[in-house]
Amino acid sequence: MRVHAALFVVSLIYAANYSLSKEVMPQYVGPYGIVVLRVVSAAVVFEVLARVFAKERITGRADNIRSVLCGISGIGLNQLLFFGGLNLTTPISASLVQTISPIVVVLASVVLLGERITLKRALGIGLAGAGAAMVILSRGPAGAAGQSAALGNLLILLNATFFGLYLVLVAPLMRKYHAFTVLARSFLVGAFIVVPFGLRQALAPDYAELPLRIWVVIVYMILMVTVVAYLLNNWALKHASPALLGVYIYLQPILAVLIAVALGKDHLTWGRALQGALIFVGVWLVSQKPKHKTVIGKEVPLEPVQD
Repeated sequence: MRVHAALFVVSLIYAANYSLSKEVMPQYVGPYGIVVLRVVSAAVVFEVLARVFAKERITGRADNIRSVLCGISGIGLNQLLFFGGLNLTTPISASLVQTISPIVVVLASVVLLGERITLKRALGIGLAGAGAAMVILSRGPAGAAGQSAALGNLLILLNATFFGLYLVLVAPLMRKYHAFTVLARSFLVGAFIVVPFGLRQALAPDYAELPLRIWVVIVYMILMVTVVAYLLNNWALKHASPALLGVYIYLQPILAVLIAVALGKDHLTWGRALQGALIFVGVWLVSQKPKHKTVIGKEVPLEPVQD
């Protein structure tokens, strides 16, 4: 029950972020300003945690290069694309498009790790791709951007792509080093990337004049979405099965839809429900791991039997 509770809270935290972020940007803080506040704050928090609990350093040229690539793909580009895209599109569209990140993980595993694609996975990729394309090309209310919803959805797709690549790149580091060590390095690299893009937006607001509710949302994005959600997710991953994690992949956009509709930030249509169904079915098919055939004499060698 504790594992289920942790995974549900993580999904709820991320789902609420889609709508709550729209409360802040772009009226009070620009999207890239939010990225700077979030990444720089998280970099400081994880650096402190790494020095207190991990007390180790990433060593070796290969691991250092990999950690830099993790910071570029999983933090820097990932965050810039997410908030830039969310600023242009709607919470429901963004949550649906981002659900395809597991497909990116599979494709990256095929290219980088040599994993094979089955017919079922190929069908899943096609269905999810069709659903994502329908979301990206659909037009609707997109907040500050009006007709720029397609561009926002495309940025969210790129965000999901870089995050999927990050998950493949970071896995070997997580097995070798403490999680705080890896995150401290990744967020440090990410901070160097996002600051040039968003420093002006981060310094522009008069923070003393911001309403209390906006301060609450900003603290939520910095503390809950970045730090608390990761800590809960990291703990749950030690006890949860891959099948259970797959279930919670679908829960996040469902919660995002409910929250967005309840807060009046978006509305659900039959068209979007169909698009979401295509993506969900596609991701489910892709998440099914290929079965390995047992070959007599190789994987299960025969043993001599005594009379």
